[in-house]
Amino acid sequence: MSKQAHAGFPPWLVHAALAAAGARSGGGLRVFGISGLQGSGKSTLAAQLAAAARAAGLAAACASLDDFYLTAAQRRALARDVHPLLATRGPPGTHDLALALATLDALRHGGTPPLPRFDKLGDDRLAPELWTRPAGPLDLLVFEGWCLGVPAETEDAVREPLNALEREEDRDGRWRRRCNAALARGYPPLWARIDVLWFLQPSGFETVRDWRAEQERALQAAEPGRAGMDRATLERFIQHYERISRQALRILPGIADARVPLDARRTPLAVFARDRR
Repeated sequence: MSKQAHAGFPPWLVHAALAAAGARSGGGLRVFGISGLQGSGKSTLAAQLAAAARAAGLAAACASLDDFYLTAAQRRALARDVHPLLATRGPPGTHDLALALATLDALRHGGTPPLPRFDKLGDDRLAPELWTRPAGPLDLLVFEGWCLGVPAETEDAVREPLNALEREEDRDGRWRRRCNAALARGYPPLWARIDVLWFLQPSGFETVRDWRAEQERALQAAEPGRAGMDRATLERFIQHYERISRQALRILPGIADARVPLDARRTPLAVFARDRR
């Protein structure tokens, strides 16, 4: 998982998340989902929550939707056979959903399958011998991802391009229609495995550009000498995520179990639970 430039969330938020997870020792697996746009601090909160759960006597681990990306070779094949933009990891259609479902289902049944890991600087899944395996059945899996729980748009909504990437590199709309169709068909079964979903809510999409640039600097600092993305490359990369990020901002506050508004420094302002009446 990525190492983010984030000092950590306050204890009150971590304790609120642990209470909301509803996990009990020996009570069977609970999956706590953390959805948030790029750079919002998902993996930081996930690590803090898992640590707090272990301190409370629970068997807990973290997993990221990012760790279930298709391999670089698989994405190159999609780029060749379907659309060139599918070489870039991230949008729906670039995840190994079968692996994700099999992993969560095995954990749900008390198994200890190895948890995949993805190397973002190397842009490829790590070799299976480098994956981590839980020591025993889990009480809590903290599952984080940039588009967890996001529903597909309507066909009319994806007709017009949203940004320069879509206008210049997806002129006929094939790529965005395929991503939207994948989100409509392939991802809901995975979302259904999540017991509790929280959304880390930024003030708007523009904040994501600053957060993702900070995240990229942290990735490069963690592994000096390895090439990262310059500003232009990063801007193009972010545009792959923009359409679904804006969909998340519109829709997730109304369907997540709770939303956590963040200021520009990622400071959480409150926890707003969804009214289920």
